[in-house]
Amino acid sequence: MTRHYLDHNATTDIRPEVIARMAEVMGRLGNASALHSYGRAAKALVEAAREQVAALVGAPRAQDVIFTASGTEANNMAAWARPDLTYRPSAVEHVAALQARGDAQPLAVDSRGGVQVSEDLSSALVACQLANNETGIVQDLSLLAGKTGYLHVDAVQAAGKIAVDMPALAADSLALSAHKFGGPQGVGALVIRPGLDMPALIHGGGQERRRRAGTENVAGIVGFGLAAELALRDLEATAAHTRKLRDALEASLPDGVQVVGREQPRLPNTACLLLPGKNASLSLMKADLAGVALSSGSACSSGKVAASHVLAAMGIAPDLAETALRISFGRSSSQADLEAAQALLAKLAA
Repeated sequence: MTRHYLDHNATTDIRPEVIARMAEVMGRLGNASALHSYGRAAKALVEAAREQVAALVGAPRAQDVIFTASGTEANNMAAWARPDLTYRPSAVEHVAALQARGDAQPLAVDSRGGVQVSEDLSSALVACQLANNETGIVQDLSLLAGKTGYLHVDAVQAAGKIAVDMPALAADSLALSAHKFGGPQGVGALVIRPGLDMPALIHGGGQERRRRAGTENVAGIVGFGLAAELALRDLEATAAHTRKLRDALEASLPDGVQVVGREQPRLPNTACLLLPGKNASLSLMKADLAGVALSSGSACSSGKVAASHVLAAMGIAPDLAETALRISFGRSSSQADLEAAQALLAKLAA
């Protein structure tokens, strides 16, 4: 059976160039914290990658890139940057932000998924995604600029799909994850504004300028850096390719299938679809049996299809929200993948 992967928002395929570069680095000795020549060579690789990641998001200084083990860790780290501030993640944030602190007071969103700014947030640490992982809706973060005590932007789903300009966002910190744009799983970054004092979440060593203890994953970081460089280089081409496939899919939807956020700014690769009367769990099983891999939302709830807090926050009725499917295209997606998705949706909606 030919299989078709349509879940690139969960993770996308690692670039062959990245695999080759990581394999080369894995064959070398050296702890980046060591003072001898092996250590210095490893350190140089890490610092070169730091430059590449900074360039992806327009960070003014590479030294403000803190490497982590995931975007989840980066979001958690940012949530505790200012424990003196009230923690206000948006109601449609990834659970990595929503559950980072037990005292979270989510900010409401409107029916279009846009965060509501109707109160004084000057004493709040606000966490807000640049682009939502389930719907692909892109937030207008200019509404928050200069109005918060601290602004953290989760750019995990946005980076590599749309342009990310950290200074223009007026963000105090920004989270990234390599596997969303062709890098390896298990490595991410928190990028902070120049001069910010970021307390460590993980203690026990002086790595990452004492902001994140633990021996650096040199090969993973090198892969992250190369993936960032290639993603920035190919940003427009990748966006055009995935948008063409996504728009063709949406133009051919069966009657009754709804697109969440269709009229809103969205990631070019993402379609969040509602199939009235069709339970998502059953739809996913039928899709997998047909050789098509997709999802009902975030991959971080794998093994179960939970009610979407994102769609609930947008006011979508529970019985409709439980029919949601997410199709997300990637750099390697093909016309055959599109046609498989079209055929599948025709069967599911029948």
